[in-house]
Amino acid sequence: MSDRKPGRGRYAHPEREQRWLLEQVPDGVTPVAEIFDRYIHGTQLRLRRTENADGIVFKLGQKVRADPADPEIVSLTNFYLSEGEFNVVLALPAAELRKTRSRVRWEDHTAVVDVFHGHLDGLVLAEVELSAAEPLLTRPPWAAADVTNDDRFSGGALAVATDATIAALLR
Repeated sequence: MSDRKPGRGRYAHPEREQRWLLEQVPDGVTPVAEIFDRYIHGTQLRLRRTENADGIVFKLGQKVRADPADPEIVSLTNFYLSEGEFNVVLALPAAELRKTRSRVRWEDHTAVVDVFHGHLDGLVLAEVELSAAEPLLTRPPWAAADVTNDDRFSGGALAVATDATIAALLR
């Protein structure tokens, strides 16, 4: 029973990401999806609606950090929802963000490139998933800065960022 805690158990899987701030979308991206996220207040839960060429997917996820101060490694548990279930959870108070996701190949990796909309307009981030043993990658030539360990660039923090914080991030 000791693994029956948030971020543990057979349905949770580790996720390690490296993230970069971009000044613009790099050449050669392939559009993937439109994403609408809601970070539910007072929880580690994210409600997500993803729309792509294959249709619409609704899911509820929980991200639990291995180290609460470090956004690089999380334990992720997701499950898929019907549209009706999504709409029920949608009523919970939450901070929102919207982004357009694309993919780009770089060296031996596929990076996702997120262009944010609404209050985060102008923000472009890229990230790659790494194995636990893999060293952090060198900064791609199209990236302005590595922000992997800067919590201000995690989804939950961005969703609640003030205009002043966003302006500072974009500088």
